[in-house]
Amino acid sequence: MARYRGPDCRICRREGEKLFLKGEKCLSSRCILIKRGSPPGQVVLRRSSPTAYGIRLRVKQKLKRIYGLLESQFRRFFDLAGRQRTIPHGEKLIELLERRLDNVVYRMNFAPSRDSAKQMVTHGHITVNDGKVYSPSYIVKIGEVIKLKSDIARTPQVEQYLELTRNRNLPPWIELLSDGISGTVVELPKRSMIELPVDERLVVEFYSR
Repeated sequence: MARYRGPDCRICRREGEKLFLKGEKCLSSRCILIKRGSPPGQVVLRRSSPTAYGIRLRVKQKLKRIYGLLESQFRRFFDLAGRQRTIPHGEKLIELLERRLDNVVYRMNFAPSRDSAKQMVTHGHITVNDGKVYSPSYIVKIGEVIKLKSDIARTPQVEQYLELTRNRNLPPWIELLSDGISGTVVELPKRSMIELPVDERLVVEFYSR
């Protein structure tokens, strides 16, 4: 399945809420979701009530789109989460998605969106324990140091963004180091630490049907 290349606002319209796929730009009054309340495509005068399958599908699609994954990638993380039995399947799925390198870079405020963070990783601008990692899906472990390369941190655009976000609160499972361009995961992210507009249990029910 090909990766979606269209406008991010179209995805938010489809889900009926802001998914903040473009980061802070989604707070702008120019956000198309504010101007148009209906899903993209032709206007339908009558809409039938969603089925149980349809509700679960939409939740799965929403979570997949928040993290910017293809179906095959998302299913791989879902199956990986199911191999353990210590915490609920859905909660483990969220934990693994949060520990993706591109998401950790985004959570550390090194990039304004997950898409930007993904580009940073694939272009070799991020190191893990001083070694380059080009895979956005790399699962970060506790204690690993994620660092923004110094030459990239000194570019005007990135330098301005880092200054803008310097005093923002980080998730409790992440700690920023004193240099301001590196950080580490201090504990595994728990579901209670993560604000997401989804009920991950419905994702588990969707794949278990």
